[in-house]
This record gives sequence, structure tokens and C-alpha cells, in this order.
Amino acid sequence: MKIFISNLNESWVIDRMREEFSNFNPEIVTDDIKNCDIIWIIAPWMWKKIPKKFLKSKIVVCSIHHLEDADFSGRPLEDFYRRDKYVDFYHTISNKSKEVIQKLTSKKIVSIPFWINEQIFFSIDDKGKLRSKYNLPKNALIIGSFQRDTEGKDLKSPKLIKGPDQFFEIVKYLSKKNNNLLILLAGYRRQYLIKKFDEENINYRYIEMVDFKVLNELYNCIDLYIVSSRIEGGPQAILECGITKTPIVSTDVGVASEILSSESIFNMDDFEQAKPNIQVAYDNSVKYSLENGMKKFQNMFQNIFK
Repeated sequence: MKIFISNLNESWVIDRMREEFSNFNPEIVTDDIKNCDIIWIIAPWMWKKIPKKFLKSKIVVCSIHHLEDADFSGRPLEDFYRRDKYVDFYHTISNKSKEVIQKLTSKKIVSIPFWINEQIFFSIDDKGKLRSKYNLPKNALIIGSFQRDTEGKDLKSPKLIKGPDQFFEIVKYLSKKNNNLLILLAGYRRQYLIKKFDEENINYRYIEMVDFKVLNELYNCIDLYIVSSRIEGGPQAILECGITKTPIVSTDVGVASEILSSESIFNMDDFEQAKPNIQVAYDNSVKYSLENGMKKFQNMFQNIFK
């Protein structure tokens, strides 16, 4: 069995997943599409870059991370059905996404979250030392958010499926109850929240350019990570928090209900009641450690190839 994986080069988490899968499975991954058995379209829009003759002659597996309302009409829906003619199997990264995709196709759909690389993300005990390293106050209540929140088309509009408006409302409420609150932002396209924090004089730090070593240390600096999204495939941040033992609460999106305790999941009417459960999140994340997670994907492809 040989697998050809579509290439993105978009500096997105999926680029890392492609690289890690290839490095972990050199005996079954090939860059020669002519001699592969399976084409893995790891990001659905990449299908147009693959010659039709190969899509027709190979087993095609397409990963769809999530669908939103806009995908159910117009050009996105037309594109889904054009691609669906060539797809033999679908892969998605959460049961919630699987339920949505089932509305559009009768093809078999396998739900497996992406693995979490514990060689990159892991717990570090000395939070005080890490805070000193990044010039963060040792006694602050630090809430983290490392996911983009702003639309790329204008770098000011909120990316609503990520719920930055909801994150802001939660932070605004908490800032009135905690004088020592600090929001720690990382990643790209954070302009929306930065503007809102500046308007409300909410204390924050923004560290934009981070590698995985720094990102792991930032997880280990914070007291709470909040996922406030309306729609997600993952997000991978849930597994990253789980494996680093970072306290996390989340809306009921993506893999949240598969990884987190029910007490850690909230909606905007009861976010005050949500409580992190570090042990449950860790135990469930370990199931998708690099080796465990790879085995799940290897089994998926082996079953498809039968």
C-alpha cells in the first residue's frame, strides 16, 4: 500500500500533520502519484490540483475538517458535489463534523482526530520560571487564546465561526471580577481582539511569531485556555491543552465532547459554571499521542485498501 498526500505549503497545522505522517510512515508514503494506491486529499480544496486521470484511477480519501452554513449553498455546495464524484472515502476529525458531512454524501465517513505530538507539546512544572522568561506577571490570572480571530480579507472583521466576539464578552465579564487578569494572545490575525481589548482597557500581551517550543511554553504559562468557537473541526488546541495539562473550557464544538469532561463545556448562558478537568482532558488526549494516533490512521488506510 502506497499513499500520496496532497501538499499545501500554507503554514497551517495541516502542513505539520502531513509532514509528521510522512516522517512516521516512510514505508507507505510516496511522492510519486503515478505509483500510489491511495490519494489522500488532506485539505479538500487541494483536489483541483490533482489531475483527473489519477482521481479516477486511484482510491481517493478526502479529509474535511468542518463545514459551515456557507458550504450548504451556491458555489461551495457545487464544488462539494463535483469533488464527491471522485471521492471513495471521507475522513473527518470529529464526530460532530461527521454528522454534518453525512447530510451531503452517502460515501463512508471515518472520524479520527489528528494525533498530538507529545514530543512537541508536554507539561512543564515550573510555571513561575516560564512567566519570568516571557516577562509575564507571576501573580496574574492569565487566560490564553492562540487561535486566529480575524478575517484575512480585511484584517479587522471578526472570524465569527471562531467566536472572538464571545471570547471578548467572557473576558470583559471576568475583567470586572479580577483586577489581575491578563489575556495572552499568540498566532496570526489577532487584530479584532486587540482592538476590542484596547477599547476596553483590558490588559493583554501579544506574542505573534512563535515556534512550537515557545507555543508549548506559553501553554504552560497560562491558568485557563478558552475555546469560544461556534464551529470547529478540532480545534487542535483542545488536544494541545489536554496533553500539556493546561486547564481548558470550551463551547461544544469539534472534538470538545470527545476529549473534555462535560463540566468543562459551556454555552454563553452558563460559561461561569464551566470548570476545567485537567485529568480527563489529559487521559483522553493521550489516546491520540503520536504513536497511538498514527496507529488509528494506519488502520483506517489499511481497511480502506482491503
